[in-house]
Amino acid sequence: MPDNMSKENRSKTMKAIRSQSDLENRISKELWRRGYRFRKNTKSLFGKPDISIQKYKIAIFIDSCFWHVCPLHSNQPKSNQEYWEKKLLRNQQRDNEVNDYYISNGWNVKRIWEHEIKKDLYGVVEDIADFIENVKKSN
Repeated sequence: MPDNMSKENRSKTMKAIRSQSDLENRISKELWRRGYRFRKNTKSLFGKPDISIQKYKIAIFIDSCFWHVCPLHSNQPKSNQEYWEKKLLRNQQRDNEVNDYYISNGWNVKRIWEHEIKKDLYGVVEDIADFIENVKKSN
């Protein structure tokens, strides 16, 4: 089934999707409160990591269950299936490209699913803090 919006309207709709979610902001605020200093959505870094610490080559991505096709919670929209299948597959491929890029350049990559944050915000923050501390120790 073809897209039922014009290319311009589809572009406008997709641009309206916020790049930062409430979950990202809650994680960021908690990490900042604990004394971690980082950059959010750094445009100069490939794939714009949600949280990055360039000094320690840390890139953290917070992936939504829908847009990044969570194996536990993802669901395909019923309408315009061909479009969405192609779109979501490309998102997964891009995630793999971004991971490969950072790993091949000596970065430490962590990906967190949206549902993990919703289930246990402070557990996820603790996990991220442990990840950052382990990377700092190995440098």
